[in-house]
Amino acid sequence: MPLNATIARVTDRIRARSEGTRSAYLERMRRAAEAGPARGHLSCGNQAHAYAAMGGDKPTLAAARAPNIGIVTAYNDMLSAHQPYERYPELIRQEARRIGATAQVAGGVPAMCDGVTQGQPGMELSLFSRDVIALAAGVALSHNTFDAAMYLGVCDKIVPGLIIAAATFGHIPAVFVPAGPMPSGLPNDEKARVRNAYAEGKATREDLMAAEMASYHGPGTCTFYGTANTNQMLMEVMGLHLPGASFVNPNTPLREALTLAAIERAAAITALGNDYRPASEVLDERAYVNGIVGLMATGGSTNLVLHLPAMARASGVILDLQDFADISDAVPLMAKVYPNGLADVNHFHAAGGLQFMIGELLDAGLLHPDAKTIAGDGLNLYRQEPTLKNGALGWQPGATTTLNDRILRPAETPFAPVGGLKQLAGNLGRGVIKVSAVAADRHVIEAPARVFHTQDAVKAAFKAGEFTSDTVVVVRFQGPQANGMPELHSLTPTLSVLQDRGLRVALVTDGRMSGASGKVPAAIHVSPEAAVGGPLARVQDGDILRLDADKGTLDILAADFDSRSPATADLSANSHGIGRELFEAFRRSVGASDAGAAVVV
Repeated sequence: MPLNATIARVTDRIRARSEGTRSAYLERMRRAAEAGPARGHLSCGNQAHAYAAMGGDKPTLAAARAPNIGIVTAYNDMLSAHQPYERYPELIRQEARRIGATAQVAGGVPAMCDGVTQGQPGMELSLFSRDVIALAAGVALSHNTFDAAMYLGVCDKIVPGLIIAAATFGHIPAVFVPAGPMPSGLPNDEKARVRNAYAEGKATREDLMAAEMASYHGPGTCTFYGTANTNQMLMEVMGLHLPGASFVNPNTPLREALTLAAIERAAAITALGNDYRPASEVLDERAYVNGIVGLMATGGSTNLVLHLPAMARASGVILDLQDFADISDAVPLMAKVYPNGLADVNHFHAAGGLQFMIGELLDAGLLHPDAKTIAGDGLNLYRQEPTLKNGALGWQPGATTTLNDRILRPAETPFAPVGGLKQLAGNLGRGVIKVSAVAADRHVIEAPARVFHTQDAVKAAFKAGEFTSDTVVVVRFQGPQANGMPELHSLTPTLSVLQDRGLRVALVTDGRMSGASGKVPAAIHVSPEAAVGGPLARVQDGDILRLDADKGTLDILAADFDSRSPATADLSANSHGIGRELFEAFRRSVGASDAGAAVVV
């Protein structure tokens, strides 16, 4: 199947836009690769420090003829998704020895749980943690003693931060190793029902706690299709996981076999062998376009509209919101996974999962089939699913028909003809909306504005019974320069209750919403942000705002709008407490949200 004309056009546009930055990046990677395995260039003292604790591996390391794999781990047991990584380093070291290689934990990176910090001051550090992760991984790899790197990370900011580091050290191969989703627990729609009941005062705190604990109940990624699981989809579609590795549950024989295979693959694709696959060659414009296609086809997290431009820039590739919009218009929505439907990622995987979806998108000409991956040349390899027979790992053709068309559909008969995300642009700026979970009759909202400067103020107004008519809730001064751009997911129950009462409501903000948010229309990431005098700073209570997700517009209908002076806000409360004072330099130097809200790239 020839490549879809829109996908080809967008890819060519990205390639042309990135010509200078990509060429300079590849030249840097070429020079680094030509220096050869770094260990041979270190002094004896340097090497002695690097190998001092490595016991029986010392002779192999000193000889510098076998691959040495650097492990960058985001392990902690605050994140259920990352708890399984506790035992991975020893597993990796043992398997590396078995195949004649060595492995060392190069360093750890921080990994915060957005589920814990949601609605709390710590959420103001969440987005910046991506850049901290990139920096920490950079420190880990700066020892320059590794022939390949294995990245152990799953969740929201962790994978994007690790990709930025992997691209920066793109002269060595990068293999991403997932840990898998937890088994299914309390259905997500039932959890949402209890949350809404609690917001209305119809459920007790005990009821809420019981529902939450039954939903988030064991090791593994949360099972809804939020940012963490969108990350896993991306790593597979972009060729950085082994085929079929994303959604295998933790602590199962198949999960362990895939981890062992990832170690073997990392050792096989270094410059010391005959199948050198540096990250710089995998992370090209085709990989990023394939990632955006996967994002749209699955109705993935809006957070990736922030992360992908930052990730790509580290590879010398420049993405624009228009690229997302054009690809979304060309790609059908093929999956319905909560919050876009009732299924979770385990149900999606059982219905045929990524192997079915990738095969369908390839057959429709919507993915670059010739992309380079860690598994080999060409994305056709990712039609295959892993199997374990008599203890031996192998791959077989994945599903070619959906096993549940309420969850996963062919590209020719999708849930919607276009993707799950839309760009919005108008006299209020540029933003994005996730439409895959929004009912069609709510794609257009025109109503008076209520303006707030904090999410707590919205909740207080709700409890006071102030929302009695159609309303566009504007929450401004939530952008990266104002307070680090926290997710505003804790507003979801409040806004959902208003919508369930029959009101036509929408959210407009320069902040973020969680990847788990969905059914309430939300124009997010609005840029320029209010803190730099963006248009949102001139909105007043009662102004008529119009959000049109079908046309992709976001406007205020006020004749005097351009002549108004922007409002200001006292942001001093965001400058300290729970570590926020440490990030003042980040708030001063962060880029705009429509370019990725990044600090280090």
